[in-house]
Amino acid sequence: MSNKRCYYEVLGVARNASERDIAKAYRKLAVQYHPDSNSDDEAAQRFKEAAEAYDILSDPHKRSRYDRFGHAGVEGATSFGSAEDIMSAFSEIFGDGLFGSFFGGGRSRTRRGADIRVDVTLTLEEAATGIQKTVSFTRGELCGNCQGTGSRPGTMPQTCPQCGGHGQVLQSTGILRVQTTCPACRGRGQYIVEPCGQCRGNGYKKSHVDLDVAIPAGVDDGMRVRLQGEGEPSPGGGPPGDCYCFIHLRRHKLFHRDGSNLILQLPITYSQAALGATIEVPTLDGPDSLIVPAGTQSGDVFKVAGRGMPDPKSGRHGDLLVQTFIETPKKLNPRQEELLRELAEMENTDVSPQRKSFLDKLKDYFAVSDGG
Repeated sequence: MSNKRCYYEVLGVARNASERDIAKAYRKLAVQYHPDSNSDDEAAQRFKEAAEAYDILSDPHKRSRYDRFGHAGVEGATSFGSAEDIMSAFSEIFGDGLFGSFFGGGRSRTRRGADIRVDVTLTLEEAATGIQKTVSFTRGELCGNCQGTGSRPGTMPQTCPQCGGHGQVLQSTGILRVQTTCPACRGRGQYIVEPCGQCRGNGYKKSHVDLDVAIPAGVDDGMRVRLQGEGEPSPGGGPPGDCYCFIHLRRHKLFHRDGSNLILQLPITYSQAALGATIEVPTLDGPDSLIVPAGTQSGDVFKVAGRGMPDPKSGRHGDLLVQTFIETPKKLNPRQEELLRELAEMENTDVSPQRKSFLDKLKDYFAVSDGG
């Protein structure tokens, strides 16, 4: 009977674990028990044990046999003589990021190009309907003279002697060896002997770009529209970056936006609030009718359904929220003042007396003084 531990137990995963979970668990154990950071035999054994478990469980056929027959079903299916064998077996699976730093056996890495940011300013009306905008910016374009090599036509880049073309160098820190970007070639693995006269060895030149971008309806302030692959080119021949259009909305004279809803502050008169009224209110699509019921108070909010902003994902429109406030007139004609005073008397409400001339006020004042 085999004295080996269950491979699922070794990696600390469930029997229904996904390939991703198995790889993640093995990566963690490989770093924990790596020989460069552990000198004891137990760690070396755990390192080897984890590698065997991963070798079986990461292969669907081996895993199937192991699930049916246990260790007997995969006996002889895997054998690692040393840590170097393990590194060699799994370097293609994990890449240079995990094991290259310990053994220096990596290749030069291609980096993704840098992203570019452009700002797009819209009116609320443009954001509501969506619009086609032209954005302008500068980015690197492949040099037509050297075709991106950076070298003068007829010459070629040379392998970097410091990193041997790997783009990475090893630095020792105590018992650990850490892989970093080669300072001589900056990770390219090559250096330019005779730079191109037009791009000065960069392989690309700055160029002005105009792109048409479709801004979807409903975008809000601070949202981004991504133009995939329209960013800076990769200096190592990798994929280009992206261009991100950051949306900015201009302040509107009437509406305040709250998500997919629009808020409108609407002044109404005292008589409209008290008696009720049907009022024409503005929307982004034209005027609409709003019924203000009798007895409306200042600050009451009424909803005009579906007259807000569209959701950029679902396309569903929000609402227009109308917040009323009672506007007090600053000037009244004689008839208006008379009617309001009659109303005040009916309500038995104290109000300010009617205005008197300054001379009348002086007479009243002196009359009171003389009487005293």
